[in-house]
Amino acid sequence: MDELEIYLRKLVPFTEREMEVFTALFSETKLKKNEYFAKEGEFSVKIAFVSSGVMRAFFRNGSGNEYNKTFFTASNFVAAYSSITTKQRNLINIQCLTDCILFVADFRQITSLYEKYPKFESLARIIAEYKFAIKEKREIELVTIEATERYEIFKKEHPDLENLINQYHIASYLGITPTQLSRIRAKR
Repeated sequence: MDELEIYLRKLVPFTEREMEVFTALFSETKLKKNEYFAKEGEFSVKIAFVSSGVMRAFFRNGSGNEYNKTFFTASNFVAAYSSITTKQRNLINIQCLTDCILFVADFRQITSLYEKYPKFESLARIIAEYKFAIKEKREIELVTIEATERYEIFKKEHPDLENLINQYHIASYLGITPTQLSRIRAKR
């Protein structure tokens, strides 16, 4: 749980007591490759901090085709955010691409402490703002940048991921076919 505390201290200056209260909400959970943290159509209440491993958030269209929305790696929070904040059914799936170790908490327990511990609410806002900025950047890149440049950005932002997950997951994330990704990689 040390990595969780280190991450949190970078974002908010918690007192020792606040840190104890917050981290006590989390428990270690291990998920195997291909297991789901969240499934489309279910209601989510859990948020997790990724200690190790790689996860993906994805959705399926009506034809069953999968589209990777984002990847979650170590030292990142993961959740079906729209479900935990709106209390509606999940729109996405979150699946482990490798074995993962997570620190998991019930988001309702965290939010119930906002009034007593305002720094918890500040932390949630900081994380939400960060996630929104990443989402906006990615959406802009998908419509304004060529696939080759998106691939280069992916490699910079996720330097080791290419060796850990299947290429078709990367292609889906980049909005291209596996064949297109193979061609881009062959030109390098």
